[in-house]
Amino acid sequence: MGTFVVLGGQVGGAKLADGLYHLLKRRLTVIVNTGDDFEHVGLAFSPDLDTLLYTLAGLASPNAGWEPQGETRRLYEMLKMVGGPDRVPLGDQSLAMPILRTEGLAAGRTLSEITRGFCQHLGIEANVLPMSDDRVRTQLLTEEGAVSFQDYFSQLACEPVVTGFHYANAAEATIPEAIVNALRAPDLEAVIIGPCNPYHTVRPILETGGMRELLRKQGAPVIAVSPIVGGGALQGSAAKMMRELGQEPLPRTVAMEYYKLIDGFVIDQVDAEQAEGLRASGIEVLVAPTVMRSLNDRVDLAVQVIKFARHVATVKAEAAESGA
Repeated sequence: MGTFVVLGGQVGGAKLADGLYHLLKRRLTVIVNTGDDFEHVGLAFSPDLDTLLYTLAGLASPNAGWEPQGETRRLYEMLKMVGGPDRVPLGDQSLAMPILRTEGLAAGRTLSEITRGFCQHLGIEANVLPMSDDRVRTQLLTEEGAVSFQDYFSQLACEPVVTGFHYANAAEATIPEAIVNALRAPDLEAVIIGPCNPYHTVRPILETGGMRELLRKQGAPVIAVSPIVGGGALQGSAAKMMRELGQEPLPRTVAMEYYKLIDGFVIDQVDAEQAEGLRASGIEVLVAPTVMRSLNDRVDLAVQVIKFARHVATVKAEAAESGA
């Protein structure tokens, strides 16, 4: 078996990465969105990185995958009592990695180096990489002005109407060498885009200096998994954003966001009627159960995605041989 690369973030992306990790271990590389990173009470938070690390380490809360199981908020309550911010409800355990991340960055270590250290201490064998060691920040353009995703989510409760996105410093950011090596590996079998918000989780990765071109030049198939099931997002605000951008909250809308980049697309069984329309657009389609409520669900979906990726690779090779 060869290597696989996953792009994404959020709870959905972390769950699929976890399923793949149980099958692949060190043959898995996960490229994680850092466009939603933010600074708060003097600390450097990387929410998608931390969600992924908690999940792969088996520490994530089953109900709130962005924090460890059994989280408490005694420090947060004390902060409020003495005049600290009352938004972004900080968890006690969830502060451990931001504290060490802040210390490491101040000492001149890169985000990749710091993340690698977390993986070693947590016993994670997969190669977990931030999309860049340079600062990239996603801004949501709304009718009330430009805001960070953290402010949109925690301060504004996802209420403002979203009109667009800006990925500050993405074009100038450098892709870490470890990512380049993973995508150029001779045994790379597939690149998988996780079931994540395509606008503020996946697109920041794709907008990071030269990433799209790097993905197009590597020879392995690119497979995306839809985060939209039955007309809505299982978690997050993707469906709301689609409507506000004048798009229907359908798997096809997600697929068109990745058009000319992906070779295959995975949709849930409840959206099976959309499969033929997607195939007519030249995209291979897998219809499968994509809702991951348990570890078995994650692994089962990972097995199907790997099989599908190999099928798409065969189709691509046959098309190349026939000159299609």
